[in-house]
Amino acid sequence: MSVLIVSIFIAGLCSIVYELLISTASAYFLGDSVKQFSITIGLYMAAMGIGSYLSRLIKSNLLSKFIAIEIFLGFLGGMSVPILYFCYAYTDTYTLYMVLMILSIGTLIGLEIPLLTRIMEQYYTLKINISNVLSIDYFGALIATLLFPFILLPFLGTFKSALFFGLINMGIGFLNLWCFRDLLNVGRRRLYGFASVTVFLSLLTLFVSAPFILKQWSNTLYEDRIVFSSQSRHQKIVLTKNKDDIRLFLNGNLQFSSIDEYRYHEALIHIPFGLAEKREHILLLGGGDGLAVREMLKYPEILSITVVDLDPEIIRISTENNHLRRINRDSLQDKRVTIVNEDAFVFLQETERQFDVIIADLPDPNNISLARLYSKTFYRFMQARLTENGLFLTQATSPYFSTRAFWSIHNTIGAAGLQATPYHLYIPSFGDWGFILASKKKIDLKDIQIDVATRYLEADLLPGLFTFSKDLRHPHAAPSTLDKPLVLTYYLKGWKDWN
Repeated sequence: MSVLIVSIFIAGLCSIVYELLISTASAYFLGDSVKQFSITIGLYMAAMGIGSYLSRLIKSNLLSKFIAIEIFLGFLGGMSVPILYFCYAYTDTYTLYMVLMILSIGTLIGLEIPLLTRIMEQYYTLKINISNVLSIDYFGALIATLLFPFILLPFLGTFKSALFFGLINMGIGFLNLWCFRDLLNVGRRRLYGFASVTVFLSLLTLFVSAPFILKQWSNTLYEDRIVFSSQSRHQKIVLTKNKDDIRLFLNGNLQFSSIDEYRYHEALIHIPFGLAEKREHILLLGGGDGLAVREMLKYPEILSITVVDLDPEIIRISTENNHLRRINRDSLQDKRVTIVNEDAFVFLQETERQFDVIIADLPDPNNISLARLYSKTFYRFMQARLTENGLFLTQATSPYFSTRAFWSIHNTIGAAGLQATPYHLYIPSFGDWGFILASKKKIDLKDIQIDVATRYLEADLLPGLFTFSKDLRHPHAAPSTLDKPLVLTYYLKGWKDWN
C-alpha cells in the first residue's frame, strides 16, 4: 500500500518537472517564454486528457501495465531534454520534436493516475480513493514547482535534471516490480527487470557523462572554443575564446566581443556623460560584466556607482574570471562601486535615491520578463529616480534588424513623459545598434563634450550617430506597456528572419 502512495507522489512530482524542463529548454532555444510555456502547458494538459481517456481501454493486468508505463515514462522523460538539445543543434525541426515529446510524455502521465486509482480500489472506497490519489499527486506537483527554480535549475541544469528524474521514474517502476513480483508471471518479471536495468544504466551513463556531452554539444553551437560555462539560477553563461577575442553569451545570446565591445560601451557611457551637468551618483541597470563601469571610472568626479544586476553569478565571474577581469580592468572592485543583486524593475520601484545619470544596459526584450524593463511603467519609475537635470540612457536593440522594436522603445520613453533622442552606430559583432537618450528637459546635442580617452568616439562622429536613413525610420511604432508588451512582439517579428 505504501509503495502505491509513494508512486502517486512521484508521479505528480515527475509530471510537473518534465513539463517545466521542456518549457524552459524551449524558452532558451526559441525565446518568448510565455509562448513556450503556454504551448507546453496546453499540449501537456490535452495529452494528459488523452491518456486518461485511453486508460479505460486497459481492462486487466493493471499493475503490470502501470509498471510498463513507468519504465517507458522514465526513459522518455529522462531523455526528453537530451533529445531536444540534439534536435536544436543538429536539425531544423526542433518544434516538431518538441510537440511530439510533449504529447508522448503527457499521454503517459495521463495514464498513470487513473491506473493507480483503479489499483487502489481494493483498499479504499471510491470517494476516499479519489481524494487520496489526487491530494498526494497535487502535493507532489507542489514540491516539484519549489524544487525546480531553487535547486534543480541552478545546481543540475535542464539536461541533468531530466536524466535525474528519469532515474527516479525508473526507480518507482523497479520498486513496484520488486514489491509486487509475486503478482506477475515469470516472463513479465524477466522482461520488465531487463528493461528496468537497461534503461536505468543508460540514463545513469548519460547523467555521469553529461559534462562531456554538454561540452561537445556547446561546441556545435559556438564557433569558438568554450573557456567557461556555468548555469546560474537565471541563465546559461558561456565564455568563448578565439585568439585574443573573448565573447560572453547569456542563454546563447552574444553580449559582447572583446574585439569591438569598446565601440558599444563608449557610445553607451560617454554620450550621456558628455551631456550630464553632474556625474557624481550613477545608477547602472545590468552591466554585470563590468565593461560599462570601466568606462564610467574614467571620470574622477564620480562618487558612487550602483550596479543593479539580477544574477550574482555574472558578478562573481566578472570579478574572478581572469579573461573578464582583464577586459573590465577589475572595475567592479573599485571602492566607489556598490553591487545590488536585484531585479531592476523592483529596485527602481522601491528605492528612494536619485541619480545624476542612469544607464540601462539590459538584455534585449526577447521574453515577457525582459519586455517589462522596456515598458512605460518602468520608464516612469526610472524618471522618478532621476535628478531634475539628470540623464537616462538605454540600449535599444538594432534599428536595422528590429526597427519597430527600436522605435517602440523610443516612443515608450516619450509616453512616460521624457524627452527622447535616438542614436545608433555600427558594431561589427552586432551590426547597426541603437540607443535612446532621455531627460526631463530638452537635450541640446551641441553640448556633448567628450573629455576622456576613447578608442572610437570623437566629436566629428557625433552628428552621424544621430542621423537615421529612410529605411531605419519607423516613428509610428506603438509604446509598450505592462499590459500590452508590444516591444516583445515587434522584437521577435523583427529578428525572426535574421536568427
